[in-house]
Amino acid sequence: MKRVSIRSDLFRHFRGELRRNEPLAPRTSVRVGGAADLFARPADAEDLRVLLAAAADGGVPVTVLGGGANTIVADGGVEGVVVKLPAWSEEPTFDEGGGTFVFGAGEPITKIAQAMKKHGLVGAEFLAGIPGTIGGATAMNAGTKNGETVRVVEAVEIATPEGARWWARDELVWRYRGCELPRGGVVTRLRVRLRRPAGEAELQASRAAMEADLAYRRRTQPLHLPNSGSVFRNPPGDYAGRLIEACGLKGLRQGGAQIAEGHANWIVNLGGATGGDVSYLIEKARAEVRARFGVELEPEVKRIGRWS
Repeated sequence: MKRVSIRSDLFRHFRGELRRNEPLAPRTSVRVGGAADLFARPADAEDLRVLLAAAADGGVPVTVLGGGANTIVADGGVEGVVVKLPAWSEEPTFDEGGGTFVFGAGEPITKIAQAMKKHGLVGAEFLAGIPGTIGGATAMNAGTKNGETVRVVEAVEIATPEGARWWARDELVWRYRGCELPRGGVVTRLRVRLRRPAGEAELQASRAAMEADLAYRRRTQPLHLPNSGSVFRNPPGDYAGRLIEACGLKGLRQGGAQIAEGHANWIVNLGGATGGDVSYLIEKARAEVRARFGVELEPEVKRIGRWS
């Protein structure tokens, strides 16, 4: 788990915030893991391009950290530069059919639901209770059984070492819980289209759906503890949580980490958990489900950094 020595002059043209050996556990929802060799918060999209170009020239790996809701950081920390994006938004525009909004990748997903409520619009109710940032939701095509992020996307601004530009939704390849970005690309902003309801009944149904989703999450998910969010994607025709529970793993502990007693597709930090503890439970659940049901669970969480 050797730490990387990054040349002090490599990012001399970068205007944003740079910190060495920045702890990352407080920046993730499950609160585990080590530090970033270098932590960067760019001033704007052009500053991000400068950072990406410098990192590419110096052979320094870049990792983007969103809201940390689906990220498990290794105890050995993260090599290279970890980028945290600020909120770069624009004022919305409206027409007879609805509104167009530009959200910065660093903003929370809840901003979309707030925009619907504030302006009397509908169309993205399924995003109301999802944790994390808009950039992460875009890269992972976040969603629920009721819809995916791609449904409301008009375009995505993506920065690469060569520059930043807008990509129309259909220029990108979208899949279940994923979006294929250009090589080395980072989502910087998202243009979303929300529509006007057909009438008062649809507007009230939209509000009720969001409240019901939030209530269900509060009732079934261990939101009172630091947690990983959903660990695995649901396999076709089934639920990861059901399979893990059927293996008798609900409540299983490793160190300070536990497969949640209330929802087997979540891992919680009971206090003092490490990245290794969480990773152990992930692999234990995968192995048990594979052995008993022949199903290969695919992680929805990202494990980043130096894993021993």
